[in-house]
Amino acid sequence: MSDVAGETIQIIAKHAKGKAIQMDDKLTDLGVESLDIIEMVMELEEKFDIHIPFNANDTEMKDFQSVGDIVRAIEALVAKKT
Repeated sequence: MSDVAGETIQIIAKHAKGKAIQMDDKLTDLGVESLDIIEMVMELEEKFDIHIPFNANDTEMKDFQSVGDIVRAIEALVAKKT
């Protein structure tokens, strides 16, 4: 697991209400609510100095449904930055 993936999972875990995290876990199954997602996006942007094209008003949240979705998106944005 890359450092980016590990650090991303740590940030997600802070919002997962103490549950163990797996890559295929859905955020809703972990108890992560919409406000938590917004906070995670801001933390991830600050941590990796990136901009995440996330629309908080998108009720489907297609890009941020599982832990793996978020890890892959962050890894791609960090790779694009370098």
